[in-house]
Order: sequence, then structure tokens, then C-alpha cells
Amino acid sequence: MRLAPRLILAIVLALLAFSGVRPAAVQAATGDHGKTVIFGNLYVRPDEVIDGDVNVIFGNAEVAGHVRGDVNTVFGRCTKDEGAVIDGEEHCLTSEVAQAFLPWVNAPTFMSFADQDKRLLLRLGSSAIVLLVFLLFPLRMRLAHDRVEQHPGLAAVVGIGAAIAAIPLAVVLLVSIVGIPLIALEIAALLGGVWLGTGAVALVVGRRLSELVMPAVTPSPLWALVLGLVVVSAAETVPFVGWAVTAMVWVVGLGASILAFLRPAFVDRVRATIGGPPMRSA
Repeated sequence: MRLAPRLILAIVLALLAFSGVRPAAVQAATGDHGKTVIFGNLYVRPDEVIDGDVNVIFGNAEVAGHVRGDVNTVFGRCTKDEGAVIDGEEHCLTSEVAQAFLPWVNAPTFMSFADQDKRLLLRLGSSAIVLLVFLLFPLRMRLAHDRVEQHPGLAAVVGIGAAIAAIPLAVVLLVSIVGIPLIALEIAALLGGVWLGTGAVALVVGRRLSELVMPAVTPSPLWALVLGLVVVSAAETVPFVGWAVTAMVWVVGLGASILAFLRPAFVDRVRATIGGPPMRSA
């Protein structure tokens, strides 16, 4: 479908746009040629000197030191402490002023990005990695998708077991000294399993939603993955329960990734041990 490439392009552009996001309360360094902060606050300490302009977008600027340039804030506040020196001009476009010229601007919505910038960046980055894993290992993700669709309970049990076993395994490797380099390999394997499994869960969600909205159309795997990632990411941002959604996706996804590397006959034997129908052929 033509919509899928557009959504992928939008995700890539969003990642590029947010690549300059910095955490809140960023501190300027002496001798820098200006500072620019997006979706965060900037504080210039009394003993610091900024050799250039200070630009803060969707955040607040507090100057207690010396700025050898202009101080510009957009959708935020500018505070000049006692003893501060600003050689240039101060341009402060607060949310109230912006709404006077642009009534359609919703100040609380814009300012809320300052608190959620890191979460949004992590969601976009994680979704981009899942897309990359899908493009590199489409068959393996399809197998993981089949495991989630046919045996979600078994995938959850395997995922919980793998997460629990990872801790003592890391301890054993750490104590053995010789196995310390393998800890990085273990972490990489866990991350790869989570990303692969997240894509599998997103595929299931995307296909189910597409079947409900457009029952006569069979969605492409790429379109189903993108749609599923949007739904899963939105569910993970819900207050109070978002963490539970993330934990469920990670556990089920990790278990499905492990099952994707096992033979179907072996998975059937494990499934028969805990009860349930055998696995259908992929």
C-alpha cells in the first residue's frame, strides 16, 4: 500500500527532527559558541560564559552568568538573575504572546512536550529499530509472529523464564571473570529478542486492526507492522498502565523470539507438556 512508505518517511523525518532534543535543565559550558536547546530548559551558571547566542525552543532560559550574544526563547520564559550580563538583546516569545498572534496554538499541548520529549524520542527510536530488524530479518520476524498468534501464553511463559534466567546468568559470567565479555553478548541477545518480539506483537496487532477496519483487504506485512507499532506505542504512553503494556509486549515478544529459533516439533512437545493444541504449520 502507498500509505506505508509515507508513514515510514514520517517516522524517519521525526527522528531527524528530534535528534537535537536534549534533556531538561541542560547546563551551558564555558567558551561554547552559543547554545541551542529544544524541548528543554537551559541554565547559565554565574561563573559561566556563553560566547554566542542562547536559543531555547519549548523551554525556559535562566541566565545567571555572561552571554556574549542574544537570548532568544520561543514558547518559554526568559529569566535574568541579579548580576547576569547579556551583551545582546533579549527576545522572549512566551506561550501567551504566541497565542495572541496565533490563536490556534495550544500552549499546554506544546509545553507538555518538554516533559515527554525523552519518552517520545525513545518511542520513535525503538520503532525505527524494530522496522530495521524487520527489513533485515523478515522471515525470523514472521516466525515469531506465528508463535505469538498461535501460542501467546507459551510465549509469555518462555519470556518470563528468559528474563529471570538472564540475571543469574549475568552473575555467573561476572564471577567467572573470563565470561565478563559475554555479558555484552547476553545484553545484545536480550535487546535483539525484545526488538524482534516487539515487531512480532506489532504485526499481530496491525493485522487484526486492519482486518477489522478493512476486512476485504489483506494488509502487507510492512503496513501491518507500522500500524501495529503506532497502536502499541500509543498504548505504552497511557498513564498508570503504560508500563504494564510495555512489560507485556517485552515478555511475550522475547518468548516469541526464542520460540522462533526452535523447531516446531520441539515447541509442540513443550506446549503439550503444559497443555494445549499443537502448533499449526507456518
